[in-house]
Amino acid sequence: MCRECLIKRFGPHLNLWKQRLGRVPDWVWECTELETLVLADNDLAEVSDRIGCLTKLRTLDLGHNQLADVPDSLGGLTSLIDFLYLHDNQLTSLPQSLAGLSRLRYLNISENGLDALPDCVCAMAGLVELRATDNQLASIPNSIGCLLRLRELHLRNNQLTSLPESIGSLENLRQIDLRGNPLKKLPGSLACLPRLEKLDLRWVDIPPCEWFGDLEARGCLVYR
Repeated sequence: MCRECLIKRFGPHLNLWKQRLGRVPDWVWECTELETLVLADNDLAEVSDRIGCLTKLRTLDLGHNQLADVPDSLGGLTSLIDFLYLHDNQLTSLPQSLAGLSRLRYLNISENGLDALPDCVCAMAGLVELRATDNQLASIPNSIGCLLRLRELHLRNNQLTSLPESIGSLENLRQIDLRGNPLKKLPGSLACLPRLEKLDLRWVDIPPCEWFGDLEARGCLVYR
């Protein structure tokens, strides 16, 4: 099918959700005008480097597949500014090239095999919402403090025993979900977050911090 025919048939949005593809058809990479591409729930074990040809993508959904990695070329999609879904795969790392997605606003890397938050994620300065639940995260890097636009941070069901003090730099943070982590302590810098509305510590066996009362006095809901 010629490129003009593809544009006429699909326009800027292509939804191939749950089509049992097994492999992404080559013609998809010819749809260079795409702004939205949904490939979720297709038993995909790999994605071609040719995804880098889709330079107008704003939203990409690769969730609910069997991906053990994603191609370096994904980091060149600098128009990817709305959503990137990589959840429910078999990822244990992410390519450093994804640091190039500096305008991306929403990233979901939940339900994978990550044991540390990748450095490239902390370079995505435009992130407003980050979901990294249900992994094996044992640590969060100090560079998390660079995500100054972040409003929601979801870290439920990981292996975190502590958080870096730099998390107190996230002055726009509204919600942080820490449920189901084996936390031993919390950084006092959390108390300094001026816009925090919800701190979720359910299923966390940790003594109350003296500054919980200060947060609650400001209207922040502290769930324990």
